[in-house]
Amino acid sequence: MARTPTALLSPADQERRRALGVMKGVALGALIFMAIVFVIAFVLQDQYPWLAYVRAAAEGGMVGALADWFAVTALFRHPLGIPIPHTAIIPRRKDEIGRSLGEFVETNFLEGSVVRGKLESVEIARRAGEWLREPEHADIVAAEAATMATGILQALSDDEVQDLISDLAREHLIDPKWAPTLGAWLTRVVDAGAHHGAVDLAVDSIATWLHANQDAFSGLVSRRLPSWVPSIAMRLVDDTVYHEAVKFAEAVQRDATHPARAAVDGYLARLADNLQHDPDTIDRLEDAKGAVFDSPRVRELAAEAWNTAKAGLLRALENPESPLRRRVTAALAEIGARLATDPALQRRVDDRITDAAVFLVDRYRHDIASIITDTVEKWDPAETTEKIELMVGRDLQYIRLNGTIVGALAGLAIYTIAHLVLG
Repeated sequence: MARTPTALLSPADQERRRALGVMKGVALGALIFMAIVFVIAFVLQDQYPWLAYVRAAAEGGMVGALADWFAVTALFRHPLGIPIPHTAIIPRRKDEIGRSLGEFVETNFLEGSVVRGKLESVEIARRAGEWLREPEHADIVAAEAATMATGILQALSDDEVQDLISDLAREHLIDPKWAPTLGAWLTRVVDAGAHHGAVDLAVDSIATWLHANQDAFSGLVSRRLPSWVPSIAMRLVDDTVYHEAVKFAEAVQRDATHPARAAVDGYLARLADNLQHDPDTIDRLEDAKGAVFDSPRVRELAAEAWNTAKAGLLRALENPESPLRRRVTAALAEIGARLATDPALQRRVDDRITDAAVFLVDRYRHDIASIITDTVEKWDPAETTEKIELMVGRDLQYIRLNGTIVGALAGLAIYTIAHLVLG
């Protein structure tokens, strides 16, 4: 199995590989030590009978060391490269291990009661509030939120945003018929007499204008008279028209029951009825509305409004001293203070967070656990083996070392018992 070059490993994995190499050397050294002791004891046991106990211990130590070396090696590769059955377990059963690990996490960790119990003991709202009410922390959150909002705004396509706004406006504002709604609204206004104030304002404005603009009536009618009419008669006609207009406006001002007012009331009532029931009136209003919305100038104004709003938002988000950023920071600090001091609010927030987390876990636990399974399946068998060996291989070398010691003690005990029983 090809090893990953050390330069490509993270510093942590490089340290694990070094520690693994050291422990492999220690375990191999213990095996070699037992082999040397065995050879010496085996050669000299006839001269020194007590060395038979040493030989038995060394022999057991070698057996234990070799057995555990085989067991540990068989997890990651074929011992000595020989394809012995039930060896190279991890690379051969990588996908099954990933599925088992995913099922273990799903069953024992992604379980509603486990998540609920953990979250209920954490006091999320209180801790978050205590952290957030500090001005510097609130400023950090505001800065991060501003950065995210800036990124989103810059990533948005102006044309796509304008098309989206246009589609939404058409769906919710333009396509629905305005005439019946406006007619019903106008009916209520007329029935309540709420338009009288507007009529008074209009009449007052007309009267004021007439008093201030008598010159505007010069030639208004007389220029349409034949040329043979004397000029004094022309002036008299213009003055008469002007004074009649002034008297008419003043009469409407003074008389709340003036026929002109009644005519306005009648016109508005008919208009309100036509807007609700007359197809021609409804169609004219809808056509006018569509023409205004579809006009190039309106689209240009909408684009300019979006560009101006976007540029203003970007400037406000990027400037830490902008009113927007200061208000967001102050609001966050205020929220943090309330979360830190209001037990009722803490309980509500904690309950909402816990319920949401439990819902998500119960609903998507299998999808979350499948991340583990899918990730392991995508790993190369050799890469998977090396990752796992670097994580646990050092501890497994202790098994080899312990096997050497336990084997030596077992060999000594077996030989001693056999010698005592059998002589």
